[in-house]
Amino acid sequence: METETTEHTEGSGRRRFLEVLLGSSLAASVVSVLYPILQFVLPPRAAELDADTVVAAKADELAPNSAKIFRFGNRPGILIRSADGSYRAFSATCTHLDCTVQYRKRESDIWCACHNGVYDLQGRNVSGPPPRPLEAYDVHVRGDEIVVARQQKA
Repeated sequence: METETTEHTEGSGRRRFLEVLLGSSLAASVVSVLYPILQFVLPPRAAELDADTVVAAKADELAPNSAKIFRFGNRPGILIRSADGSYRAFSATCTHLDCTVQYRKRESDIWCACHNGVYDLQGRNVSGPPPRPLEAYDVHVRGDEIVVARQQKA
């Protein structure tokens, strides 16, 4: 009788272990399906509010014919100092698939490496798949700081 109880207890322990293993596997499968769906459906939380102005650089930071990527709220921006010393600033997000653009010195243009999109120094799309120009920003030199601001809509 004692062997029967021991076998029953060992069988119950194994059965319980298999039930827990199968139950947790099923739960993990359900979570792995539902989590991406919820991530797609629910909007992401904004890490910070979009700013209207930002200090993009110090006045002596950029040499002529160079550029710098800076944070504008929760999006990247690009500040360009052209060969003549004037400043221009744009959203650094390509209008095609939201890749970050970069300034090319030799060509004096703005380039998106994702799909070879090209913008001129006024932010207009010149070639490649981008459907719209880059969003332009206002640039102000205030003392030793370069301040970038969103353009006021009329």
